[in-house]
Amino acid sequence: MNPLIAQSPCPCGRLNAARRPLAYGQCCGRWLETDAPAPNAETLMRSRYTAFVLGRAPYLLQTWHASKRPSKVSFDPGVKWLGLEVRQHQLQDADHAEVEFVARQRGPGGRAVRLHERSRFVREEGHWYYVDGEHR
Repeated sequence: MNPLIAQSPCPCGRLNAARRPLAYGQCCGRWLETDAPAPNAETLMRSRYTAFVLGRAPYLLQTWHASKRPSKVSFDPGVKWLGLEVRQHQLQDADHAEVEFVARQRGPGGRAVRLHERSRFVREEGHWYYVDGEHR
């Protein structure tokens, strides 16, 4: 991993104990740059947001549950991701969880868009996967 990228603030916005942004290498970079699985649904959701910011389609496809995985992921040109707010992480049981979040972006032409979703996740063989989400 490039040391400059590793030390830059992680796009997901996670904070450390001192309420300072975690570096990419200490946060989502651990999951996007290796084969290590995210330890929980919230971490997977944050790393997927970061993958959208960075345009990392292979990671998004790899972490999408096979039952709902699209054949490809495309990115809208000119979109700038502005931030992520995780509102709730709820474990239903050991292998099912939901994460509610709001992601903000600015599209081409400067139009602001707010994506509010309650996402569903499942864990299989020690790996968490995004299943689908309900827009709010």
